[in-house]
Amino acid sequence: MRKDKRVKTTDYTIHIVDDEEPARKSFAFMLATNGYAVKVHQSGALFLSFAPSIHNGILVTDLRMPEMSGIDLIRQLSVKKISIPSIVISGHGDVPMAVEAMKAGAVDFIEKPCEDGVIIEAIERASDHLHVFDTNADEILAIQARVQTLSERERQVLLAVVAGLPNKSIAHDLNISRRTVEVHRARVMSKMRAKSLPHLVRMAVAVADGPF
Repeated sequence: MRKDKRVKTTDYTIHIVDDEEPARKSFAFMLATNGYAVKVHQSGALFLSFAPSIHNGILVTDLRMPEMSGIDLIRQLSVKKISIPSIVISGHGDVPMAVEAMKAGAVDFIEKPCEDGVIIEAIERASDHLHVFDTNADEILAIQARVQTLSERERQVLLAVVAGLPNKSIAHDLNISRRTVEVHRARVMSKMRAKSLPHLVRMAVAVADGPF
């Protein structure tokens, strides 16, 4: 069961990992002005060396970085048994890798470019993971019920969208028009009650082992 009340923003630190200095500074400034404690790291390796000393923190890492990607970083944290809620920032077209990151243990991913509010909402969701809680079974059942409302074609489109395929490729693979793909995609978003593509992916990953 989820905890009833979110932790305060002053109770934890946001750790930003990005190899590009302008991006690090931009994220840090935005979060600091919104009341968060922030620490920046220019590489996954440097963060890993610091991670064991983290008490209460949330990781926001870029997906594509030299030497160690965001996925590799999350996997290394798991290997070292370092528990820290992780958010992956991915560029357009990185959906398959973002899904892989979530399977590796990330709690969320955000597509670039994104508004400040989207990042803050993701951090607030991640803060729920700072305290151990059981899987919300009711929520999983609700998502599975929505999946059951999809037609066979809509499920095929859902799987293709979650895999990161563009409409043109989906249309070719399913031998339907791009316009038909757009219609099915809109119906999937509506039936699944998805607010965005990342939200749809989170739901799909959550029920990946169930009936699809």
